[in-house]
Amino acid sequence: MMTEVVSPAVPRPVWPAVRNGLRHRCPACGRGRLFSRYLKTVERCADCGEDLSPQRADDGPAYLTVLIVCHVVGFGLHFLAQNTDLGPGVIALLLSGLAVPLSLALLPSMKGLMVGVQWAKRMHGFGG
Repeated sequence: MMTEVVSPAVPRPVWPAVRNGLRHRCPACGRGRLFSRYLKTVERCADCGEDLSPQRADDGPAYLTVLIVCHVVGFGLHFLAQNTDLGPGVIALLLSGLAVPLSLALLPSMKGLMVGVQWAKRMHGFGG
């Protein structure tokens, strides 16, 4: 069986890799699972065998998650303060009740996005 050797000069498409990462799938094939647990990236794709261990998402997913959640909560704060008679404590409870689950839901997708970009751009050891 011949293994295909791909030159690092051959570009990898970024948007399909990002889309696969957002869906928690392998950026290379789009079929295998990206995570074995909540945020634990698998070492290798079970479907195509792509080595995913070089990923270095670090703080990027948390930054992107906070960026999105703070915009949603900020608009919600403005809307509730201007259009309701709710007190500040009630508004804080409502928006906290939105921010926490939204953050927990977005974090794995943002990590998948970062892994997809790193794989497509051949960053951090994804060069082979």
